[in-house]
Amino acid sequence: MNIRDDSDPLAPQREAAFFYGLFLRGHSLEELRQDIDVPRPVVSRWLRGKDFRGDFRSDLDRVYQYRKRVLAIFDGLVSTSEQSGVAIH
Repeated sequence: MNIRDDSDPLAPQREAAFFYGLFLRGHSLEELRQDIDVPRPVVSRWLRGKDFRGDFRSDLDRVYQYRKRVLAIFDGLVSTSEQSGVAIH
C-alpha cells in the first residue's frame, strides 16, 4: 500500500489483530506496545529534523497517527479479552 493510499480502512484493525495474536501466544504486552508505538524521542527527532519538511513531514504525521490508531485498537482488544476472562499463556 502506498503511503498516500488510504483506501484500506481495515489496515489498522488487521495490524492490531496481528499483534493481538502474538499477545495471545504469550508475547509480552509491554514489548508489543513498544513495537507498535512511536517512542517520544523519535517524534522529537522528527520535529527537529531540518530535512523533515513539507510532504515528508506530512507523511511522518500520517505514520504517527496510524501507529497510534493501531495501538488504541490493540489496547482495546487486550482490555476486552481481560474483561471476558480469556486465558493468556
